[in-house]
Amino acid sequence: MTPELTALTLAALLQVVQIALMAVPANLELKPGQTLGPRDRDQLGGDLQDMVSKRTARLYRAMNNHFEGLILFSIACVVVTLSETSSPLTTTCAFAYLAARVIYIPAYAFGWVPWRSLIWAIGYLATAIMLGASLL
Repeated sequence: MTPELTALTLAALLQVVQIALMAVPANLELKPGQTLGPRDRDQLGGDLQDMVSKRTARLYRAMNNHFEGLILFSIACVVVTLSETSSPLTTTCAFAYLAARVIYIPAYAFGWVPWRSLIWAIGYLATAIMLGASLL
């Protein structure tokens, strides 16, 4: 397995952890009928994010943000691997993305301003560099 695919696998496992980090407090804060049902806004009286604590809502948004970032990062890892353009640069970028995503969780949960956005940018730029490097 290439180092980039290893980083991708770890990033996917991080997503599993993020789901738990959000789901456990959400289930503790909400009634079982709210989390076990279809979660229709009209039946709940609003969005579930509005019914949980600020930190749990932030963990929910951080989880969704990682789903979004993981799509592009997955493409970058697959392109680098299939094009056989793995290099020290792409490996460094892959693990920079992973490190940024790990740090992003507490940055979002605790509202670190402006650090959350800067940490996000590191992961985004690392992914973009991987894609660019695969074309060279």
